[in-house]
Amino acid sequence: MVTQKQRRLWAFLAALACVMWGISGLFAKSLFNTSPSITPMWLSQIRMVTSGIILLIVAGFLKQKPIATMKNKHDAWVIIAYGIFGLLPVQLFYFIVVQQSNASIATILQFIGPFFVMAYLAFTHKQVMRRIDVIAAICAFIGVVLLATHGRFNHFAITPSVLFWGLLSAGGVATNTLIPIGVLKRVSSLVVTGWGLLSAGICLIIVHPQMPHIPNTPHVWLDVATVIVIGTLIPFQLMTNSLRFIKASTASLLDAFEPFSATVGSVLCFGLVMAPMDWIGSILVVLAAMALNISPRKKKGKLNND
Repeated sequence: MVTQKQRRLWAFLAALACVMWGISGLFAKSLFNTSPSITPMWLSQIRMVTSGIILLIVAGFLKQKPIATMKNKHDAWVIIAYGIFGLLPVQLFYFIVVQQSNASIATILQFIGPFFVMAYLAFTHKQVMRRIDVIAAICAFIGVVLLATHGRFNHFAITPSVLFWGLLSAGGVATNTLIPIGVLKRVSSLVVTGWGLLSAGICLIIVHPQMPHIPNTPHVWLDVATVIVIGTLIPFQLMTNSLRFIKASTASLLDAFEPFSATVGSVLCFGLVMAPMDWIGSILVVLAAMALNISPRKKKGKLNND
């Protein structure tokens, strides 16, 4: 039985994971600006393969039997599907949209993902969405739009290609949240995330093998290491573990903290000037995330009748 205290703790940790993703995006942007040979495909490959191997090694030391897990054909296929249809689009397709347009449009398109999760759970699991969930979703979406556009909505310029990859990225948000739920009840999140990342990385290498000339400088490799550790190892583990304690729809909506942290990081590290609409958007995102964890108390009369 999950207690309210556990639910709030893991909601906070899931939000922290999203903050880490937002911060790692700053380092990824720095890498893309450094050299044209550093592409979303290459960064996704090295990020997922390296992170997957590290997580599986840690799981082995903790005696969580990562090899034995893959001997169960059902679990193995679910984990591979999680990597290819969940982890891969969340990372690769998002970077492609950033490259073809900008981070603002990429963030907004990816944030359609939580609505896919809500719709899926409503139709397949008959999960009734509370009024506060719907209001929170709307507020969070408005907040992300304000953050991404600074309140100037005439800046949108979405090509068919950007829309295509952006919607695939949003679909990845949903599948990344939903696919591993069942297997996580039986298998360690370290093992699930490790094999998922490794499967996705190997898939990318097979589909698009490449050996680009990467500038061999401390700056580049420090950024790569940060993307792997802060942008992959820690947050994916936190988010995957949180699904044991919080609803899939809640975990998906907490993704709103990613653009929020990216904006704050840009202010602190790159001197970004925040407009009033940016602050309004930030507040809306935080309030929406907090509202998701409100559990209405039952009326005393109803309790007595029960």
